[in-house]
Amino acid sequence: MDTYQQVIQTLRQSYNREMAEQRNQTAKEPWKVAERQSFLDLLLQEGKKTLLEVGAGTGVDSLFFQEHGLQVVCTDLSPDMVDLCREKGLDAHVMDFLGLHFPESSFDAIYALNCLLHVPGAELPAVLQKLRDLLRPGGLFFLGVYGGFEEEGIHEDDHHQPPRFFSHHSDDFMRQAVAPYFDVVSFKAIPMNGQYWHFQSMILRGRA
Repeated sequence: MDTYQQVIQTLRQSYNREMAEQRNQTAKEPWKVAERQSFLDLLLQEGKKTLLEVGAGTGVDSLFFQEHGLQVVCTDLSPDMVDLCREKGLDAHVMDFLGLHFPESSFDAIYALNCLLHVPGAELPAVLQKLRDLLRPGGLFFLGVYGGFEEEGIHEDDHHQPPRFFSHHSDDFMRQAVAPYFDVVSFKAIPMNGQYWHFQSMILRGRA
């Protein structure tokens, strides 16, 4: 079983400058754009002001939220990804999930798109509690990952070097995992054409 620190070290190598630049040139799929917009609409409806994006990658989503009036802080474990975020004018920091060094109740909202799928299942409760603690009372958390089945390990067809660790879970597992820390506002299983998995789109509200 891969440990959290082993996974983090491998991911830092995988998401290097070459991969960061490649991702920076990749257009976002329409369904991801729609999920992001739905979350923004809810944030504006509830008057949320501050947002933390974890696993921000190149900062495209953080920039979107910032351009729509939110005060955004973003983090990524890759220094090269953080450099691209800063080039976009974002407040970006090199931090992993368990090393998010912000005071408790710092943010109205958290956004995590396809990053928590790198967290080993054994460490997921600690990560979820960390994120819950960073939310203000009633804060909203968008959690999006690929899942629908139980699997942990390296994808044989992963083109990154070194190959990345992934942790995928069933819908029931994810509902049970978030239950101690969040109330579920919405949970959508979005089919992926021609794939045996789906995208788990969750909007969660932090518990006091």
